[in-house]
Amino acid sequence: MKWFLAITDYKHYLQIERGLSKNSIESYCYDINKLIKYLDENSITASPNTIDKDCIKQFIYTISKTMNPRSQGRLISGLRNFFDYLIFENYRESNPMDLIESPKIGRKLPDTLSVNDIDTLINTIDLSYQYNGINLGERNRAIIETLYSCGLRVSELIELKLSDLFFDESFIKVTGKGDKQRFVPIGETTKKYIDIWKDIRKHINIEPESKDILFLNYRGKKLTRAMIFTIIKNLVKKSGLKKTVSPHTFRHSFATHLLENGADLRAIQMMLGHESITTTEVYMHVDRSHLSEVLNKFHPRK
Repeated sequence: MKWFLAITDYKHYLQIERGLSKNSIESYCYDINKLIKYLDENSITASPNTIDKDCIKQFIYTISKTMNPRSQGRLISGLRNFFDYLIFENYRESNPMDLIESPKIGRKLPDTLSVNDIDTLINTIDLSYQYNGINLGERNRAIIETLYSCGLRVSELIELKLSDLFFDESFIKVTGKGDKQRFVPIGETTKKYIDIWKDIRKHINIEPESKDILFLNYRGKKLTRAMIFTIIKNLVKKSGLKKTVSPHTFRHSFATHLLENGADLRAIQMMLGHESITTTEVYMHVDRSHLSEVLNKFHPRK
């Protein structure tokens, strides 16, 4: 069996059977392509159904010199899933990854901003900023407020549509990983900022394929992930905030602030769109100060 055929079949499986997004599928296949490149560079003849444990171990040993433990763990997990798929399809009888352990890594706590940090960033935005006659300052305020107040991933933000806004019910419909949809509450302040941007948006000559996209550039096209990163980077620099801030920082801050103020972990999981609550539980490690308050308030033997 050739590698190209195996990867093509695997991609179809990830898309159809597991419902993963294009970005997730490419991430799964990225490490398989690293293995193929290693085989080519070392003139090793091995197919997906014949490659053995010793070859895999040598590959991981070689590539580990250029990867941190977290990336190594992801690579090992990705290859294990790939070979499990080959076993499922009867291309092989055993998984060469079975006795290969992932490196021990500590749990990385997410970076967060304080409420004051959030306010500082939003107050730093120049609301009069225009480009080609379009007020992009108001757009940028709506973007930051939506990232923080709704806990969105950057990919979810740039795909947000006008038809996803249910302001009368105070919800927005979000399409997350694997095209899974969820409804997220939206507050009055965020609705107000979005409405201001919607009025400005009417004066843009919008590309046909972006007619329903909420956040646009001045040319009427959907914003890219890179553009959101740039907006935030420039804003942080202008504010003087001495922290590393990315779009995901606002999502982490959203979850952390909810938890600190007594929100239920299950409710936070639903709003974030986490498939497993263990993913959400990382926020329990960010600030434990509220746990004593919960015990004192609710436990009968406080």
